[in-house]
Amino acid sequence: MKLYKCFISCILSFLFCVNGQVSDVIDNNLTTEHSLELTQSLNLARQERIQEVCNRLNLKYSLEDIPDNQLEHILIDESHRFLYCYVPKVACTNWKRILMILTGKWNDTDVLSIPAHLAHSPGMFRNLSSVPKDQRSYMLDNFQKMLIVRNPFERLLSAYRNKLEGDTPSAKYFQDRVGRRIIKAFRANPSNESLELGHDVSFREFALFLTSRADELADVVTNEHWQPITSLCHPCLIKYTLVGKYETLLEDSVLSLHSINASHVQFPRLAHTSGTSDKLHRYYSRLELPLVRKLYKLYKRDYALFHYDLDNIVGFDLG
Repeated sequence: MKLYKCFISCILSFLFCVNGQVSDVIDNNLTTEHSLELTQSLNLARQERIQEVCNRLNLKYSLEDIPDNQLEHILIDESHRFLYCYVPKVACTNWKRILMILTGKWNDTDVLSIPAHLAHSPGMFRNLSSVPKDQRSYMLDNFQKMLIVRNPFERLLSAYRNKLEGDTPSAKYFQDRVGRRIIKAFRANPSNESLELGHDVSFREFALFLTSRADELADVVTNEHWQPITSLCHPCLIKYTLVGKYETLLEDSVLSLHSINASHVQFPRLAHTSGTSDKLHRYYSRLELPLVRKLYKLYKRDYALFHYDLDNIVGFDLG
């Protein structure tokens, strides 16, 4: 009798454990499905917003009118039928790393193990400008197309802090080739050190550089790091099927990977951010309102298409 009770007890314990594990799996799957559905709903709402604003703009040109070199930011993963328009300062390093894994250029699925400089190396990826127009049309009609956006002024500040205010090799490169020219053009009495190094460009000088459109700086004012997203990715001419935002980057990246059957690759969960959003008011408060208005005009379409405002910067929207 004791042996029978022990046997029944073991069976019940086993069934309880198994049912508990199955229940956990079911709950996790349902949570994942619910999360993906919610993210997809947001994604569709963003697509609709872009379409509505583009319809109001009533553009008089088409994709056929765009020079090939303006499609270089749209990278191709043919095996997953996936196009990704990369935007500097909007998680493009990690997404380029992911694309290296997806296209077989890296053997591991550990995204952060890939050196950043390698992900940005020239010729690493095929881009849409390099394919014949008939093949390009097929890809645009049949591939998933992803774009990730960010508050334009937050992205702009991130570019300034990273390229003109920092002390990394990349910052030194930009200070030498862009910073020195900004100081020469917009500082009344620059020191010899500033003219030689270009290491102390103020945020106001950077804003003047972007808004003045001086002919002698035309070759650097259109740099990809501060070009509007609408100029890099043409969202009114290309219907993106995956529109992510920097604020919901992880969820949107999970949805994108799921959509192309690449969930075996995980977008990195970052322990911290650059802190740019916290510094917005401090930097932009150094600019007089007319200069803020001029900057806003440069990124007005980005603000409208991607549904951002300036409340957290100037306290009200300029739109």
